[in-house]
Amino acid sequence: MLQTLYDYFWWERLWLPVNLTWADLEDRDGRVYAKASDLYITLPLALLFLIVRYFFELYVATPLAALLNVKEKTRLRAPPNPTLEHFYLTSGKQPKQAEVELLSRQSGLSGRQVERWFRRRRNQDRPSLLKKFREASWRFTFYLIAFIAGMAVIVDKPWFYDMKKVWEGYPIQSTIPSQYWYYMIELSFYWSLLFSIASDVKRKDFKEQIIHHVATIILISFSWFANYIRAGTLIMALHDSSDYLLESAKMFNYAGWKNTCNNIFIVFAIVFIITRLVILPFWILHCTVVYPLELYPAFFGYYFFNSMMGVLQLLHIFWAYLILRMAHKFITGKLVEDERSDREETESSEGEEAVAGGGAKSRPLANGHPVLSNNHRKND
Repeated sequence: MLQTLYDYFWWERLWLPVNLTWADLEDRDGRVYAKASDLYITLPLALLFLIVRYFFELYVATPLAALLNVKEKTRLRAPPNPTLEHFYLTSGKQPKQAEVELLSRQSGLSGRQVERWFRRRRNQDRPSLLKKFREASWRFTFYLIAFIAGMAVIVDKPWFYDMKKVWEGYPIQSTIPSQYWYYMIELSFYWSLLFSIASDVKRKDFKEQIIHHVATIILISFSWFANYIRAGTLIMALHDSSDYLLESAKMFNYAGWKNTCNNIFIVFAIVFIITRLVILPFWILHCTVVYPLELYPAFFGYYFFNSMMGVLQLLHIFWAYLILRMAHKFITGKLVEDERSDREETESSEGEEAVAGGGAKSRPLANGHPVLSNNHRKND
C-alpha cells in the first residue's frame, strides 16, 4: 500500500513534461541534477538556524538594542487572582460586560478592578520591546545576506536578463553548487520560521503568515525536485529584496528613531509594490505560466507550481493593502506602525484614577480603559 502511494506520488506524469522520466535527470558526464533527496539536509539545517538565532539574539541583537537605547516600558502586573486567571485561560481574554459583572461578584472586586486586571493580564502576555527588536534584527540580518547572496548567484546568468532562457533545455538543466546552497539555506530558514512561529511575536496576520511559510516551503521544495530552479532563484531573490527593508524599519521603530523608520518604510513600500505587484505577476508569473506552454503541454506540476504562486500573489495583495494604509497614515501626518501588530493597552484610565482617589476628567471607556485616537496608537 505504502509502496503504491509512493510510486503514484513520484509518477513522472505528475511532475515532469510528457516523454520525460526521472532517469533523464540522473547525474552523468560530470553534470549534476537536482534530486528530492537533496532536501533532507534542510531539516537539520533548520535546527542549526534556530541555535544560531538563539546565540545571535543573545550576543548580537541584545547588545545592539542596548546601544540603540531600546527601552522597555514598565508594565504593571495583574495581582494573583485564581478566579479571574481561570476565566482568562479557559473562557477568554476580553470578557463581555455581563461576564465582568459575574466575575465581580465571584471575586469580590469592583467592575473597574476586574476590567483593569484583564487589561494588565493581556499586557503581560504581549511580547516585550526587546523580544520584538531581537526578532527583527535576526530577520534583517538573514534577509540582507540572502538578498546579496541571491543576486550574486543569478546576476551573471543569462536568464536574469532574458526570461525565456529560464526554460531553455528544461527540465534537463544541471545545477551548480551556488544554486544548491542558495536553495538549501533559503528552505532551511523557512523551516526554522515555521518551527518557531508559535514562540515568535504573534501579529494579526498570524494565519496568513503560516499559509505563507507553508506555501513557500512547498514552492521551494517542488521547484527543486522538478528542476524549476532557474525560476526559483529569481523568485527567492525578488522576495528577499524588500524583506530586509521592513525588518530594518521595525528595528528603528523599536529604538524610537521615528523619522528613520518612516523614511525606510516608504522605501520599503515602494520596493514591495514594484517587486510583488508589478515584477512578480507581470514578469515572473508570465514567465512560469506562458513560456512553458511554448515548449510542452501543460501537466500537473505546471498547474501545481502556478497555483502555489497564485496563493503567494493573493497574500502579497493582502499585505500591500496593509502597507498602503500605513503609507497613507504617514503621508497624512499620522504615525506609521505595523498594522499587523497587537498594540499595548494604556494604563491611564478613569478606573485607575478613581481607585487612586484622583478627580480627573472622564474619558470614553472600553473594557475599563480609554478609547484612544488612532492618531496616537503606539507599538511596532
